[in-house]
Amino acid sequence: MVRIGIVGLGYWGPNFERTFDNLPQSEITAICDLNEERLQYAEKKLTGVFASHNFDEILNRELVDAVVISTPTKTHFELTKKALEAGLHVFVEKPLATSAMECQTLIDLAEKYGLKLFVGHLFLYNTAVKKMKELVGNGALGNICYISSQRLNLGPIRQDVNALWDLAPHDISIILDLLDRSPVSVNCQGLAYLNKNVHDVCTLTMHFEKKCMAIINVSWLDPSKTRLMTVVGEKQMATFNDMEPLEKIRVFNKRVEAPGYSDSFGEFQFSFQYGDTCSPWLNQVEPLKAECRHFLECIEENKHPLTDGHNGLEVVRVLEAADISLNNHGQMVKIADIKQFAAIDATNGSLKDCNSSERKMK
Repeated sequence: MVRIGIVGLGYWGPNFERTFDNLPQSEITAICDLNEERLQYAEKKLTGVFASHNFDEILNRELVDAVVISTPTKTHFELTKKALEAGLHVFVEKPLATSAMECQTLIDLAEKYGLKLFVGHLFLYNTAVKKMKELVGNGALGNICYISSQRLNLGPIRQDVNALWDLAPHDISIILDLLDRSPVSVNCQGLAYLNKNVHDVCTLTMHFEKKCMAIINVSWLDPSKTRLMTVVGEKQMATFNDMEPLEKIRVFNKRVEAPGYSDSFGEFQFSFQYGDTCSPWLNQVEPLKAECRHFLECIEENKHPLTDGHNGLEVVRVLEAADISLNNHGQMVKIADIKQFAAIDATNGSLKDCNSSERKMK
């Protein structure tokens, strides 16, 4: 039995509370939130739980074995660092931190103390995403040409981070998992409408080796809720529509073939191939339940997390590079440069907030 402390009972915290409370491998023994009303409400539902406004009070190994951190992004690093230093396993919501340097610090701490650092990239536990990964991995789609993704809705609107940092981590984590590699470079553009310092709409382009790219469009100012990803391969194409209740994955036997060498324009005709469209059967499992169960198994059975600190680091590297591009009018930023920035920051012993526009391209 793993004793769990839930930190942050706002937007997503109650979902963790519900899920861990219903898993036989776990027991919620502590909760923490700055809001008195939220704290009292949760305390009434959980019999005998220790409730506190003070995060330090629940960092007691006699009280909890692990903490789940579901707080604003800017707090993730400090809270996770404190928990690891207290000898506790940590499940932290996405993104892991606000810079690659912060992520690496947390990874080093977890490895130093032999603890599990688990990042909440929820969609990697989604059966539809797993099926899409299978289609890419077994070559059913052929070499991947590009991936496009839309994550749009009217709200919820955040002020602590922009739409890129709030919404894009989901799509970035899926794309990195599907392609099993990180991009070489990124560029990002967007606009701020409601608050001049917070971008509400962003378009991120990720450039990969082997002539492959991915485009992510995120917005919390869209009239319709859209959660759609399209993967275009040389052989077939597939879509993942998370708004579909049943047929979340559709595979299209469609492709375009360029002709071989021809002497005249009249002979140069593209060949469009059309075939069946199918929707593979999926064993529907609640992703959050699968994610929380995996976290518990990693602790009890000493398994390596699917979404570990390194997984979180790769996503944050992309976000950090994209944020630099966003603040420099969409200029291309190489991922290798982010690693250099992290090394320089580590040498200087300073932390930089990726959402503060501190870094500018020369």
